[in-house]
Amino acid sequence: MARFLCCKRQRTFSLLPVQLIPYFQYTVGAVMGTLLLGWGYWQRGQGGFWGASVEVDPDSLVTPWLVAFWLAAVLRGLRRGHAVLGRFYDLTGIGTSKRIAPWEEAAGYFRALGMKAESRGQPLWMQLVRRYSQATHQFLFGLPSQKRVQNCP
Repeated sequence: MARFLCCKRQRTFSLLPVQLIPYFQYTVGAVMGTLLLGWGYWQRGQGGFWGASVEVDPDSLVTPWLVAFWLAAVLRGLRRGHAVLGRFYDLTGIGTSKRIAPWEEAAGYFRALGMKAESRGQPLWMQLVRRYSQATHQFLFGLPSQKRVQNCP
């Protein structure tokens, strides 16, 4: 990734393509594909985190803990982007109460966004991410380095 130096603030920043999640080793497609697999396992009453980690490429180093981390990060992004996404999708039935299990909340978003547990949903996720980025000029998932520093715009 190309990094640049802001001469005014003496800080570095990078310009990332929208299909990447800042500070994640895997792309949006890989993360979301794995979460859709996990959702399918969860719907069948099985362990979504473990099932998804077993089904992806064994050389990928994906663990149940990593799938759980991805689910939390994606839910954070979807919650943060809820108002903007609500302009494009019907998100009225999504609950975000602390009493709702993470997979249940994710399932509400996935269904509202047109995802299916059986599919990887790559084109739909990329359309969603591009649409959000075009509307806000920000990432839906993750924060780039320039947004992690409090005093940098």
